[in-house]
Amino acid sequence: MDNKVIFLVEDNPDEVTLTLRTFKKNHILNEVVVAHDGSEALDYLFGAGSHAGRDTGDMPVIVMLDLKLPKVSGLEVLKAMRADDRTRLIPVVVLTSSDEERDLVQSYQLGANSYVRKPVDFVRFSEAMRQLALYWLVLNQAPPRRRGLT
Repeated sequence: MDNKVIFLVEDNPDEVTLTLRTFKKNHILNEVVVAHDGSEALDYLFGAGSHAGRDTGDMPVIVMLDLKLPKVSGLEVLKAMRADDRTRLIPVVVLTSSDEERDLVQSYQLGANSYVRKPVDFVRFSEAMRQLALYWLVLNQAPPRRRGLT
């Protein structure tokens, strides 16, 4: 339970690879669990589907959530997280290339803790991921992680 897992929900394999490389290069050695669509994200969080039997009392310390996902949108994932006691308090950083104001507003209305537009530039993207990880893993005081909530 002391392991601070980062849960990255991203369907773009290049951005997943770049994020993982950025973490490694900056000595962010936390385990990173990756989901490639919204359905897989919900299965992981709630111990369903291919993640049936996963200890759902052991949740990630941060969720980095893309909005434009296949199967189930990032907004739907966020909505489901905020509706369940087991995931309600997990910090969620929305990472998106969307510049639509309604996505920004809806994300915050549904309980996002942060909304970050992904830079298109490789160097800026890497720096943004580094800063986000350091802030949420080192500087931010997260709510206590509780096991066994139903």
